[in-house]
Amino acid sequence: MARSSSPTVPRLDTNNRTSSLDKASQLVGQLGPGGIASLKADESSAWPSRLGAPRSLKAAFDAVKDSRRENLTDTTSETASEEDYDSLNHDPAVLAEGAKGGGLVLETNGRSTVSPGVKSFGSIKTPSTKSRPGPVRLKSIPVTLNKLKEKGRYILTADDDALREILRAGMEREKNPSSVKRKSKFSDLVFTRRFTAFDRQNVESAASPFHGFFTLFWLGTGIYMLQIAAANWQKHGNILGSNEIMGLMFQRDLVVLGLSDGLMCASTYFGVALQHVIFRGWLSWNRQGWIIQSLWQAFFLFAVLAWTLFREWPWTHTVFFVLHGIVMLMKQHSYAFYNGHLSDVYKMRAKLLQKLKLLENIETVETPSATTPKVSSLTTSYLDFRPNSNDLNQHRQSLRRSSIHEEASNISQIAAAIESGEPLDVDQVQAFQRIINWEIDALTEDLKGKCTNSGNYYPKNLNAANHFEYIVLPTLVYELEYPRSESINWYYVAEKAVAVFGVLGIMNLVSQTFIYPVVVRTIEMKDAGMTIQERLREFPWILSDLIFPFMMEYMMTWYVIWECILNLLAEITYFADRGFYDDWWNSVSWDQFARDWNRPVHNFLLRHVYHSSISSMKVNKYTATLITFFLSACVHELVMWCLFKKLRGYLLFLQMTQIPLVQLSRSRFLKGRETLGNLIFWIGIFTGPSLLCSLYLII
Repeated sequence: MARSSSPTVPRLDTNNRTSSLDKASQLVGQLGPGGIASLKADESSAWPSRLGAPRSLKAAFDAVKDSRRENLTDTTSETASEEDYDSLNHDPAVLAEGAKGGGLVLETNGRSTVSPGVKSFGSIKTPSTKSRPGPVRLKSIPVTLNKLKEKGRYILTADDDALREILRAGMEREKNPSSVKRKSKFSDLVFTRRFTAFDRQNVESAASPFHGFFTLFWLGTGIYMLQIAAANWQKHGNILGSNEIMGLMFQRDLVVLGLSDGLMCASTYFGVALQHVIFRGWLSWNRQGWIIQSLWQAFFLFAVLAWTLFREWPWTHTVFFVLHGIVMLMKQHSYAFYNGHLSDVYKMRAKLLQKLKLLENIETVETPSATTPKVSSLTTSYLDFRPNSNDLNQHRQSLRRSSIHEEASNISQIAAAIESGEPLDVDQVQAFQRIINWEIDALTEDLKGKCTNSGNYYPKNLNAANHFEYIVLPTLVYELEYPRSESINWYYVAEKAVAVFGVLGIMNLVSQTFIYPVVVRTIEMKDAGMTIQERLREFPWILSDLIFPFMMEYMMTWYVIWECILNLLAEITYFADRGFYDDWWNSVSWDQFARDWNRPVHNFLLRHVYHSSISSMKVNKYTATLITFFLSACVHELVMWCLFKKLRGYLLFLQMTQIPLVQLSRSRFLKGRETLGNLIFWIGIFTGPSLLCSLYLII
């Protein structure tokens, strides 16, 4: 296409970008007298398709806009070549007031005047260093008008680097929709609430129009439990009725259970000892370390299960010990694999320091050296900015992707040049020093992790105090530092402690009154010699008898753990991140439920199963999702075996069916129909637990 004879046109005002870009499908116009371009939107015409590129300026911008929107909502890194240790940012909506550390810096403006018992809100920011500047907002953009063969049609060409980069990204996005998505990272965070959703001190929940239903639920539950307790007293002389379940809990081995649990927690120190061995260079994490750790974890799980069988504990003891053992297993895995990653970073940093020292002793030559790499072949634009966690991750991912198509990365080429002993010129030495120093600073940032208020950097964190502090914190993902609150509200602790025992009492009454008699009936059916066909005839009635009691137990179990126990533990350990769950009750799909109902486990699976599957097994995100679901289903099936001493696979099968249900929720039939999706979700919650229990009892 030929350039117009009058290529200079006025700059286009972009202050109101949104309205113009959202409406125009293609910019066309005519060149008037004096080289003045008259541009307008032409909805009826279309650009010729060239290699699948966007057909209009709007299409390019839309592609970029869609990409950014997906980046903002995506919670996974699909191209990470290692476990993404900096990907889990703390949700400001669930951080305690006054939280410090864990990558957070609290800004305070003057004094905060708040009434007793009410927490103030502030803003927090991640530590800011000199980082890569963002795009400058321009009042105008220089453009060039190119004439097409058709009369009266022109191509608008931007002479602005930022706009060209946006258009280029949009074209690549439209040509390859499945291209790599970069997760957006935010530098500024703002407090929005202090407590979890059902906490009475949560300001947002207290102001909710549905808060009265929450009060009504507990009032109705309390009155109903009092009615059951009164009936039990009248019939049995005990508010707990015949009290078989409580008898199982305190019948025997209660002290042995406590001692066994303490010994199990103490045995997790094995990971610390192994990391010390790796730090001293006696073992390599990438070669022997991760294998030894994996074998230990397998032995740990086997020992936990074998001990419950050896002691012949009742189901109450077994479920507690096995669940706590699984928690300790996940904590050990996160601690070991994160510190194993840091050990590799530490060794790489030490090697680069040695290379830098060798480089300082190299004699330079004045004439251009023939040694490769040449300075012109090295990427050095990023060296002008101090590395922080955001730039570091993006730069490293860029290097890893480029290394697939290039013979070696900058560092590898530089290291080879230094080790060769061949002469280097002054420009090479200076460029090599800058690159190595930047990489050393980047690795130092890696070793600091999220530390902002303490010097708990690797390897200083390899001690018993740091390990066992992590063991008692209500999180499954290890970090060098977490956001911490400044004080303990003992009234809040007492409130949560009372709530724990109160909810456990409700659960015991429901189990004793409604579930235990059904279990006894199924046992009597088997003892009477009823065939499987005869028992299956009773299946619908057993299922109907268990639906509401199991729904109540399901809700109470979740509430006592994620609302009461974890909040209590967080308060007494100064743990400020209270993001233990999200509003899972509004879920419209099973993947949303899996993310929101148990955030600590979700974060663990995201980092150590999903990302690890992608990095180590080189699978795509769909296969990684399948692996994550399958592992979670196996663990849940293991818990069912502990309860019933039967390995049937019912729970594993039902949980794996969530994957096609997730795809169904994204189909045209359910997409955009939130109420229908939420209804299907609640039907599954209602019927699932009672269906599983009935299957295990009858068959």
